[in-house]
Amino acid sequence: MALEIDRVTKRFGAFPAVQSVSLIVAPGEFLALLGPSGSGKTTLLRVVGGLDVPEEGQLRFDAQDMTLTPARERRVGFVFQNYALFRHMTVAQNIAFGLDVRPSSTRPPAREIKRRVQALLARMQLEDMGARYPSQLSGGQRQRVALARALAIEPRILLLDEPFGALDAKVRKGLRQWLRTLHDEMKLTTIMVTHDQEEALALADRVAIMNAGRIEQVGTARELRETPATPFVRDFLDDTPSHAQGSGI
Repeated sequence: MALEIDRVTKRFGAFPAVQSVSLIVAPGEFLALLGPSGSGKTTLLRVVGGLDVPEEGQLRFDAQDMTLTPARERRVGFVFQNYALFRHMTVAQNIAFGLDVRPSSTRPPAREIKRRVQALLARMQLEDMGARYPSQLSGGQRQRVALARALAIEPRILLLDEPFGALDAKVRKGLRQWLRTLHDEMKLTTIMVTHDQEEALALADRVAIMNAGRIEQVGTARELRETPATPFVRDFLDDTPSHAQGSGI
């Protein structure tokens, strides 16, 4: 699915979290939003997902205006840093949740939901863990369950907000390689927010570097390193530690 963000602005009171941002994401592209804390990355992701409504601009999925469409009608999959799994539900129930809560008119039959859950458990290498609870899993396993839940609804676009931020460096590196393979196999359109420069440049087809609510430059890892468009981009790529973490707005 193609995504077009056209001059989008989102304010919180008088504070412009996102300022007239325009961006096109091609079908099947993996795009990373990279920048310091407070640069607007997470806010832009929430606007795409329908969790925040912009004051100005337009958002289009495959040329269809989705600016005011509620989040539940966008078929967008979310994966958050804190996993957001339901503790009282098993792994299988967590994965099926987005399908189970659909209105009866759009809810797949129970056997189809079970089939999807089993297929995703296999894809996530969690075949024998469907009956377990989140507390019985490692951090990496919980993150894979969160991703499976996002994929169960067969999203048109996948949104990842610091998906590996709560994991240690070794687990994070292994999971990001696995995620890139999954992305290529499923031909997903994916946007990921990260503070980790190494992660963004290694994973994404292109990286959009944000600062003070604006996009400073969009390009491949090579383009950003060899031809930074602004002093901010040059200094940010020179100075940002690869392990930098934090919470954006």
